[in-house]
Amino acid sequence: MVLAHRMANLGTESAFTVLARARELEAQGKEVIHLEIGEPDFATPKHIRDAAVRALEQGYTHYVPAPGLSEVRQSIARHAGQRRGIEVNWRQVVVTPGAKPIMFFTILALAQRGVEVIYPDPGFPIYESMIRFCGARAVPMPLLGENDYHPDLKELAKKITDRTRLIILNSPNNPCGSVLSKEEISAIAVMIRRHPNLYVLTDEVYKDILYEGSHYSIASLPGMRDRTIILDGLSKSYAMTGWRLGYSVFPEALTDHIVRLAVNSVSCATAFSQRAIIDALEGPQESVAAMKDEFQRRRQVIVEGLRSIPGISCPMPEGAFYAFANVAKTGLSSDEFERRALNEAGVALLSGKSFGRYGAGYVRFSYANSVENLQKAVGRLKSFVEGIG
Repeated sequence: MVLAHRMANLGTESAFTVLARARELEAQGKEVIHLEIGEPDFATPKHIRDAAVRALEQGYTHYVPAPGLSEVRQSIARHAGQRRGIEVNWRQVVVTPGAKPIMFFTILALAQRGVEVIYPDPGFPIYESMIRFCGARAVPMPLLGENDYHPDLKELAKKITDRTRLIILNSPNNPCGSVLSKEEISAIAVMIRRHPNLYVLTDEVYKDILYEGSHYSIASLPGMRDRTIILDGLSKSYAMTGWRLGYSVFPEALTDHIVRLAVNSVSCATAFSQRAIIDALEGPQESVAAMKDEFQRRRQVIVEGLRSIPGISCPMPEGAFYAFANVAKTGLSSDEFERRALNEAGVALLSGKSFGRYGAGYVRFSYANSVENLQKAVGRLKSFVEGIG
């Protein structure tokens, strides 16, 4: 088979690859503790599930407009605006089957050969994959351990050129757990406003899993609303990963182009699932706070446990539910640590290199698992590391 050249530029998300290997080991009778997949281990709240059932019974089983049901888009606009202190026109809201299409559509609409896109590294691997797939130049914004995984703003300013069309921000960050401060976001906004053709894609799917302070969006700053693509969804905040629901608020000039991309690819998000968005955003929010509190408790367990293992260092995450630990002093590379931890210790985790070249020497732990399993995983890893010869 002769494939199109662009396929060589397409990356993947290694969490699913590791999950598949872990399932194979489990099928052979080996117990595996799953710290690789980034999804809450909680059930979707009942009032949201009930809303989807009602929608099915009411006949929401057919095609709907490509950007989403109008009443759902209006609910999202109210919620997104209130959370960020901005006015949101519901006609600029697009609902998609998960948040990945928003990344793909945005990059596909703005990036091409000769264009540059700046993205966080370490960062969600689909950013770089989509940039390269679209033929643009992927320019990493390093998030280094010595800076607690925050960008060097002076270096970032040097990376922006007349060819830069998009900067991708992700705060709280996957995989690092770092959160951009208001001062950092304000400084980045100043850089963007200096370039008339430069936009920002701000990935805010972890906005509700923040352990200190409050969420701050670049879209709320003067002059940034029409330069910002807000990416959000329900997977993390409401434990709805399997529902495949994402949404975005686009600049007015970009919205119609994004809708055409949706028509040409996914048609629309599932009708009855969309109806549940209203109940998620406008219904009881106690489950969101309770989940965050539990993640905060688990964060303490995993970080303190990792710090007790010789050769491993780990800063305290500021948001999301990932610990990004430096394992260089164990003598193993990131990939070796991932492979051997699974095969020898029965702990599934991800190599930092899965998230970009600046992730070399690190591994990501998802602490979306019980305290009991986190403690068990730490014990296994400690024995494994101490036995490395």
